[in-house]
Amino acid sequence: MTAISGSAWTPSLGYRIRWGANDTLALTKRSLLVWFRVPAYIFFSVIQPVIFVLLFRFVFGGAIPVNVPGGYVNFLMPGIIAQTAAFATFGTAIVLAQELKKGTIDRLKSMPIARSAVLTGRLVADTIRMFVTILIIVGVGYAVGFRFLNGAGWAVAMVVLATVFGVAIACISAFTGLAIGDEEAVQSFGLIWLFPLTFVSSAFVPIATMPGWLQAFASHQPVTFVINTMRAMALGGPLEPTLWPNLWRSLIWLAGIFIVFLPLAVRAYRRAS
Repeated sequence: MTAISGSAWTPSLGYRIRWGANDTLALTKRSLLVWFRVPAYIFFSVIQPVIFVLLFRFVFGGAIPVNVPGGYVNFLMPGIIAQTAAFATFGTAIVLAQELKKGTIDRLKSMPIARSAVLTGRLVADTIRMFVTILIIVGVGYAVGFRFLNGAGWAVAMVVLATVFGVAIACISAFTGLAIGDEEAVQSFGLIWLFPLTFVSSAFVPIATMPGWLQAFASHQPVTFVINTMRAMALGGPLEPTLWPNLWRSLIWLAGIFIVFLPLAVRAYRRAS
């Protein structure tokens, strides 16, 4: 239903929601078409995490002792999957910066579409791309010896958590892409904060092997909580007691990221021109 005041027509809330959803779907398809029509884009989205899997599995893995069921490959893969989800968000920041610089966002804003659809369409498309990439990396992990040891339900939960983590990082990337507005600067900025955050964590080595001053940071940052949760979900066994404490810490951190950076991304989008 719609409300009519004099000669003015005011769309109802349900109509606005359907309108926004349809526009979001259209712009999601627009973003995904680029991915499907350019095979090189798919290749380069996947090749980096595959290289990390092979390097750490066969080059560094033999020198890194771990105490988890299945050995180093089972320790490694949850970290690689979380890193893949985080690094996939580089594309969010870079594409938004490109479209801002080229005036594409201004042109989209001038069209009779829901203004939120430009940002939500990009985030939905990148979430789908990220999810597909995660599944590919899980397959690569299985090819080099990784196994889920805690049942199919927890395996699905691990993939879902990795995807939610990636979406949270994508909100940060969307904000930085729109706020900075230059693709080269955005890429450099992403390397400055995202690389240290993922490497100074429990992703690739046990935190106990780090210097004491570094352990304090690595043990209390969100990437470590997410990876420890994913590892416990995937492997169970002796890691089972760590699952729920790390899961609650992960959810608190992720909720905080959404609460802070989603409004910032929306604000940066509204100001973008």
